[in-house]
This record gives sequence, C-alpha cells and structure tokens, in this order.
Amino acid sequence: MQRCLCNILTALALCWMATFTTAQEFGQTQSTILIINQDRFFTTSLYGQRVLQSFEAEQALLRTENRRIESELTDEEKALTEKRPTMQPDDFRAVADAFDRRVQEIRRIQNNKAEALLKQRELDQQAFAQRAQPLLITLMRDSSASVILDSRTVIMSADAIDITDAAVRRLNALIGDGSPTDATDQ
Repeated sequence: MQRCLCNILTALALCWMATFTTAQEFGQTQSTILIINQDRFFTTSLYGQRVLQSFEAEQALLRTENRRIESELTDEEKALTEKRPTMQPDDFRAVADAFDRRVQEIRRIQNNKAEALLKQRELDQQAFAQRAQPLLITLMRDSSASVILDSRTVIMSADAIDITDAAVRRLNALIGDGSPTDATDQ
C-alpha cells in the first residue's frame, strides 16, 4: 500500500513538473497555483512607495506637532507649579484641574489624529488592492492559474510560481504611482 502511494505521488510530481517545464519553454509561468508576496507587491510598487512616503511624512508632522505641544504643556505646568505657593489651595486646585482636563483633551485629539492617519493608510492599501485586482486576474489567466496565494501562507513552493516581481513591473507600467495626476493613470 505504501509503495503504491509513493508511486502515485511520484507520478503526480512528474506530471506537474512536465506541465511546468513545457510552460516555461514558452516564457510564461504556467501553473494552477501562483503565489505573491502582498507586502512586497505593495511596498515595491510605485503606488505603494507613494502611499508609504505620504504616510511617513504625515507621521513626521504629527510627531513634530506632538513634541511642540509637549514642550508647551511642560512650560505651562512648570509655570503653574511656580505659582502654587502664591495661590490659595482651592484656587490652585481649580487651575490644576482645568490644566489636567485640557491635557486629556489634547491627548484625545492627538490620538484621534494618529488613528485617522493609520485608517487612511489602511484605506490606501485597500484602494491599491482594488486597483491591482484586474492586473492579478490577467496574470492568473495568462498563467492558466486557478488561484493566487499569499506567500506568507505557503510553506514551500517553486520560485517560478512567485509572480510578485512581474506583478510589480506590470502595475508600475499600468498605473505608475497611482496619483490622480500620474500621466500613466489617465
């Protein structure tokens, strides 16, 4: 029984290799299964690089704004602490409580900005996936494939069925960086 199973598996592997080799002779990957590294597809495409650069620039602005606010609040807290000996305890408590409420509100606003930035990046990645889908369908059809899997879910594969580089090249040629003013996108 075990010998029969081994023979069947060997025959299947040889058939697959024969089909794969024949398809390679024509310069086109032919396989029922293709893989793509979605992260690399996004980050190495012109579109993904534009999105990531924009995200990083917005993050840098937010960090700069946070440092400025932190410095201003530190100065204000120091000034408040210096006034404490000259104030009545109830008056100081009221001013300190108002300061704490303002700090909490500023923290909430800044956290919302950071969350909005992350949400925008997620939306940009979803837009990328939508714009890339027709290209991936074409690559799948050209290869006579039935499925494209993310390389992170594949334990082992032949390098030849990884279409990431081909997908990036075609996407860059098709939509460039994806910005509305990109001439290749019109």
